[in-house]
Amino acid sequence: MSDNPYQNARGNKDHSITKAGGGTLSAAKNGQRDSKPRSGEPFLIGEAMTGGYGKGPDILHSCTIAAEKGEIAVIVGPNGAGKSTAMKALFGMLNVNQGSVRLDGEDITHLTPQQRVVKGMGFVPQVANIFTSMTVEENLEMGAFIRRDDFRDTMTQIYDLFPILKEKRNQAAGELSGGQRQQVAVGRALMTQPKVLMLDEPTAGVSPIVMDELFDRIIEVARTGIPILMVEQNARQALEIADKAYVLVQGRNAHTGTGKQLLADPEVRRSFLGG
Repeated sequence: MSDNPYQNARGNKDHSITKAGGGTLSAAKNGQRDSKPRSGEPFLIGEAMTGGYGKGPDILHSCTIAAEKGEIAVIVGPNGAGKSTAMKALFGMLNVNQGSVRLDGEDITHLTPQQRVVKGMGFVPQVANIFTSMTVEENLEMGAFIRRDDFRDTMTQIYDLFPILKEKRNQAAGELSGGQRQQVAVGRALMTQPKVLMLDEPTAGVSPIVMDELFDRIIEVARTGIPILMVEQNARQALEIADKAYVLVQGRNAHTGTGKQLLADPEVRRSFLGG
């Protein structure tokens, strides 16, 4: 992947898969991405977040993470750096004692995760992210729990995005491979028609080939205008597809830049990429 085969491969021609105001699963006209929120700030931003779990010590320290429409933003760093914690803070799963979280210009700092889903946040946790006893199609149907419209077109679009899921739609999700399970998890999140998609280590435990395939699909979704925020353990590969990247160390921003900039940074390469 050193030659970055994804650089010029973004785009598909599916129909809308998101809420009004979010991106779509159709390529933007002339390859242009959707505009920024009217406020001029990033579409999703956790600004100067300080906080942790319950009454425990703070894990994040004035940490800022943001994602624009149509952008892939990745969070990388050493084990215990607070990467998944930052993602959970954005999704409302832990206390943000200082700072704020805003989505499309709206302060959502004090909303529950359930309320944030209704606002347009799709979140795929690293583990326990599918219903193993349910079929693939039942898992996707569960993703449409907040919807009151006909979601069959959305399911068709997800089957177009992940053809293997259509082939295995009547099979128990627990019988699938690790990579296929991740596709189910991402597909279920897309069934909510999210305005932003958040992925916590989507390639954990999958083979390099499957990782490349998942990254391809993530790129397709981002190209349609949906912001993607991703925590990823495969730092080098993640930086190759990242429009924006954050390196966290001990819950703090250590390095921020484009994926290319951080790949070329000698300190980042030496400290986090093995030279």
